[in-house]
Amino acid sequence: MKLATISCSVLLSFSVFAIHAYAQTDAAARSLLNKVTQTYEGYKSIRTDFTLTVQQPQQTNYTESGTLTMVAETGKYRITTNSQDIVSDGKTQWMVLKDEQEVQVTEADNSSGAISPATIFSFYTNGYKYVSAPNEQAGGIPLGVVELSPEDPQTPYFKIKLRINKSTNLIYDVTIFDKSGVKYTYTLKNTKASPSIPADTFVFKQTDYPGMEIVDLR
Repeated sequence: MKLATISCSVLLSFSVFAIHAYAQTDAAARSLLNKVTQTYEGYKSIRTDFTLTVQQPQQTNYTESGTLTMVAETGKYRITTNSQDIVSDGKTQWMVLKDEQEVQVTEADNSSGAISPATIFSFYTNGYKYVSAPNEQAGGIPLGVVELSPEDPQTPYFKIKLRINKSTNLIYDVTIFDKSGVKYTYTLKNTKASPSIPADTFVFKQTDYPGMEIVDLR
């Protein structure tokens, strides 16, 4: 499962027209998202554990856990899971596919419109309409809910649901609704604000992956 860019086809039934017909930007949703943005912008770096759950129609759910470490200002990030490692120095991304014994090298996409590890806490500030939804709870935690619809009709998903811990203003989970009927949910936990991060965290070291084929896709 490729975590690096949630907006790619593998990570990403209602029609886009139906979503755009009702989606408006309301003040309550904007206020909540502003609080989230301000909270994350106060962190120089972030380390968080996550669980990805993929729900596919008439198929068994897929679940994988990992850790995300990032410095949003520089676009640097590192994702570690059992099946892959993803490293970006802000310019180049190395996706290590452990089962395939392959490393795919691409340009990092840190544009404001892309949903990537570098923009996961701020992607919603551009290119979306959003509305408030009824509050929910998970494990006794009160959650504010915002539903977003992309303004670009070519986007492979039609809705994103953000659930936000109302006491911390941190994202609790993100659910992406793909047009194919697949749902991808990222649940974040154990978020650490401004942790001490070794300088080589965002450096790809080929010696760490001996024998793997390097495929340069740039």
